[in-house]
Amino acid sequence: MKRMCHIFVSTAVVFFITLQSCESYLDRKPLFGPSDEDYFNNADELSLAVSGLYSAMTYHASDGIPVNLTQDAISDLGWDRNTSPLQSLGRGDHDSNNDYVINIWREAYKVIGKCNFILDNMHKLEGEMDMALYERYQAETRFVRAFTYQYLADFFGGVPLAKSRLTLDSALIPKAPQEEVVDFVLQELYEAAEMLPESYGAADIGRATKGAALAIRARAALNNGRWSEAIKSTKAVMDMEIYSLHPNFGELFSYAGQSSQEIIFAFQYLRDQGTRTHVAPRAFLSRNAQGHSNKIPSQALIDLYTCTDGLEIDESQLYDPEKPFENRDPRLGYTVALPGTEFFGFQFETHKDSTQCWNYAYNTSVPVRIGNQEATNAYATFSGYCWKKYVDFEDKDFVANSELNIIQSRYAEVLLIYAEAKIEAGEIDQSVYDALNQVRQRSSVEMPPIALDKTQAELRELVRKERAYELANEGFRMVDLRRWELAEKIMNGTVYGRIPRGLLATAPKIDIDGFVDYSAVPNRGEMRVIENRKFNAQRDYLWPIPNIETVTNPNLEQNPNY
Repeated sequence: MKRMCHIFVSTAVVFFITLQSCESYLDRKPLFGPSDEDYFNNADELSLAVSGLYSAMTYHASDGIPVNLTQDAISDLGWDRNTSPLQSLGRGDHDSNNDYVINIWREAYKVIGKCNFILDNMHKLEGEMDMALYERYQAETRFVRAFTYQYLADFFGGVPLAKSRLTLDSALIPKAPQEEVVDFVLQELYEAAEMLPESYGAADIGRATKGAALAIRARAALNNGRWSEAIKSTKAVMDMEIYSLHPNFGELFSYAGQSSQEIIFAFQYLRDQGTRTHVAPRAFLSRNAQGHSNKIPSQALIDLYTCTDGLEIDESQLYDPEKPFENRDPRLGYTVALPGTEFFGFQFETHKDSTQCWNYAYNTSVPVRIGNQEATNAYATFSGYCWKKYVDFEDKDFVANSELNIIQSRYAEVLLIYAEAKIEAGEIDQSVYDALNQVRQRSSVEMPPIALDKTQAELRELVRKERAYELANEGFRMVDLRRWELAEKIMNGTVYGRIPRGLLATAPKIDIDGFVDYSAVPNRGEMRVIENRKFNAQRDYLWPIPNIETVTNPNLEQNPNY
């Protein structure tokens, strides 16, 4: 059962937090609603305010979908069909007026402002309430603020670092260097982890835990080359011995997997009481299943997955171009709806000659033949594939208002962070192989173990590709490419979809960086060209600061070449 008391915020609390975004120019209490001096009067008010942060941090920057589920659409792994600011980011023709960028900046600083209000005012209850609970609320607030700054540093680099409420006189602050922002995030999450519990009772599921603080700290450290800190934090999570890999990879992203021991932190959603929902199913689903298919995987992602022998498809004897989806890493089929499979109760086939298909389960008790929109609808998936993660048949009547929780941190990522940080730090030992092989060999995946005695370069290639196989459509790819300084290589080129009436004659070439090269495929010209992209290495490793921010704050320097 979902327990989401923590995301409910009273009207009064929403009102008072919103008021704090600017300072009144009158030195008197407002005529309507509470003033700063009125908060916090008791523990209940503080509880409501902290609980409200979890709802605030689930903001949707585009299309009613959590931010992380939109991010792979601007990477080589996916695409956004909407003519939108998100699509512009993928093409590399965005500027400082990009609405997706503006929304993330604006909503992030709203969250930070709310956190700062709480931290600046909760001292009024010090000694007036249970101090263990007081410290937990303080740690939760610091976690949310640091989580948000971690996102901002990944996207923008250096950003204004507001550690307390800003007044009109103090609002025009410059960017702090990225190093300083990261230092702050790492310290905040370290201290928050010391005060947060390892787990909660059912009524508080979804709140920040010790493990969540350490896992996000490890991510921030990894993304900024702080290898020793990433190792330290991931090792601390592993040593807690309360997280484990979910046996069924596909189930992890469904309602049945929401209580999994693999999940460290997830955004919570609830439909029944009119609170937050999201539209990920509508964005991901096929046209037959009442979806829009506007967030889709690319052909490159499909071809990146290895065969079950662990070899690339251009090297493995198991790869058959006439049956390209057979003998592949099982995570491909768990992550992507593949032609010829059942998807959301329908036969999923995107070959343009397949004008009829089977309806197995959607509003029918026996299979029936129906017209196949995946072949005939002008807005069917342009690549020939759909995402399967976060698509659950339980949402068949609610594709536009799903309450499926969205994972923000899970144990597999922790293991991959640990392995990458150890490899980059030159600390290669048995624990690196153990971490990678745990991920590769969960019972529903069972890919071959990585043999010992790999070089650092070989392990680097393996862990980077493993992140793509394991974490596709979870929002990590673009930041990964930036961290590895591969974005100008992999993001400059064409996004392809499947051949509309056929298959690739041969496998494309897959290089050590995970670049999928179709230039030698004999029938490459038949592939669907979805989009041509550009990545300017002198500019696009950071997003632009929104133009409105630099105009209104002359102390705020724009990122280079915008």
